[in-house]
Amino acid sequence: MESKSAKEIKELFQAACEHELPELITIFEADERTGIRKLVESARKKLIALDKERARTEALKKYERMYGEYTYICGIDEVGRGPLAGPVVAGAVILPKECDILYINDSKQLSEKKREELYDIIMEKAVSCAVGYATPERIDEINILQATYEAMRDAISHLNVVPDILLNDAVTIPGVNMKQIPIIKGDAKSISIGAASIIAKVTRDRLMVEYDKVFPEYDFAGNKGYGSAAHIEALKKYGPTPIHRRSFIKNFC
Repeated sequence: MESKSAKEIKELFQAACEHELPELITIFEADERTGIRKLVESARKKLIALDKERARTEALKKYERMYGEYTYICGIDEVGRGPLAGPVVAGAVILPKECDILYINDSKQLSEKKREELYDIIMEKAVSCAVGYATPERIDEINILQATYEAMRDAISHLNVVPDILLNDAVTIPGVNMKQIPIIKGDAKSISIGAASIIAKVTRDRLMVEYDKVFPEYDFAGNKGYGSAAHIEALKKYGPTPIHRRSFIKNFC
């Protein structure tokens, strides 16, 4: 391989799977070309970062191990309590016992691109995934907290297996007849809750992008219904849309 050009070696590193990198590092670490040395160092850093991420992910399984006697452990989280418009959306996710998905975290800590990538992976690998909704009208009718509980119950009801235990982000859901474990900041402490937060966030964001096409004046694609300055200005200029929460916008309209 010593006769390979720098371009060919770069392509080898770029195409390599994680388990192939140590061999490539061994083969090329004595190469004195500056570009190759940078490739080797970059590969080493990548492996170190992957080891750190695996350790972080294993730590996220603390509660799943703690309640490991249960077969179906379901993480529950919601997105959209604070916006002026759009529904509140809850996610419910049951991951396999030996979940190997890396980078799951509180959805707010992830980039949009990473959330979208993880959404597809979670949907593919989860034992069961579901979302639940509470409409703006329902939020106005019963208040945001009760609507959040309703969305969570809705998500649970759409799972294709019945959970044995719920790991919830901070709350205990009324009207649910199964064991529940509320965990403060659970979306950053439990892999199941983190996965649920990603499913809920991506689902709601996609929905708000669709609403933006119907109501372009409010920039729902950008603000996702939250009270940005431009959103509030549009509210004052055009008035509320059918997806605005009337109980949230009294000070603006």
